[in-house]
Amino acid sequence: MSRVALRNVRVFDGRELTEPRTVVIDGPVLGSEESGAEVVDGAGGVLLPGFIDAHLHPRDRDALDRLLAHGVTTGLAMATWPAELLAELRAAGGTEIRSAGTPAIGAGGPHAKVPGMAESAVVRDPAQAPGFVADRLAEGADYLKLVLEGPGEGGPSEAVARALTDEAHARGLSVVAHATVPEAYTLGLDIGADVLTHVPLGRPVTDADVARMAADGRVVVPTLVMMEGVAETMGVPDAYRAAESSVGAMHAAGVPVLAGSDANDQPGIPFQPAFGESLHRELELLVAAGLTTVDAVRAATCLPAEHFGLTDRGVVEPGKRADLVLLDGDPLADIRATRAIRRSWLGGVEQ
Repeated sequence: MSRVALRNVRVFDGRELTEPRTVVIDGPVLGSEESGAEVVDGAGGVLLPGFIDAHLHPRDRDALDRLLAHGVTTGLAMATWPAELLAELRAAGGTEIRSAGTPAIGAGGPHAKVPGMAESAVVRDPAQAPGFVADRLAEGADYLKLVLEGPGEGGPSEAVARALTDEAHARGLSVVAHATVPEAYTLGLDIGADVLTHVPLGRPVTDADVARMAADGRVVVPTLVMMEGVAETMGVPDAYRAAESSVGAMHAAGVPVLAGSDANDQPGIPFQPAFGESLHRELELLVAAGLTTVDAVRAATCLPAEHFGLTDRGVVEPGKRADLVLLDGDPLADIRATRAIRRSWLGGVEQ
């Protein structure tokens, strides 16, 4: 693999843009030695780490291609079944996928009605927790996805959710909890989930739970683009205001906010954000909810890398993966500039 010197690029360093400088791609990683490198003039463009979508559901190579076309070089899948599909996605090339594998759901919740949902996803008894987590590890899961519901909505009981979380933590896995109502947020905090994904429509997360999230070091992936789409699809667009206000409150309290689109093409789901494009819409919605443009860019680069243990990416530094996006505009001046992709690289290979 050749060495490339990207000259005259302004690099996002996690806080601001640097003065124009040179970044070296040395095989699959970033290097520092320019000798013998092919020179590419960045013409003053803005260089970011490849985008990380912290919540999506790809099911084929086409989804991976669409992600990569929009600069998404890593995707965190929040449910992938059967195990063979996860293996296929990882072997397909293109956007790199990390996944929870089969999610843990309750017997009577909405997710149990999703077409094709595996019966093995249903956990009825705390005694099933060790076997369930062991099965996820065997299929290559990187973290556990737990689908929490509101009272009477058929999700896992608190005892089951707690047993799964404790077992996952004991086996070195972090836990991502689906939570779309305030009561599910409270349950997720009670059981010790590390990451809460989605944000409620209609009723905001309570002030007490926002404070708990900040105090306990929890993380949120609000998927605002999904919540906006669901609200509009259901004919209650005003319900989105609660979701937006919850994100603003959590961010103001110091809760790390990660960018995730919930992109999917799954039948039976009320809204299907488009792979790739929807992450850029998510960044725009995060800024509208109160994040700065710097915070929004961090939400799709260094923060998901940090909180999901992706220590080899998310920043533009020597030794890190050469996952890069070169933009024509400045996203710190206008977050919409993340869409203006001129060139991109995945593991040092230009796309």
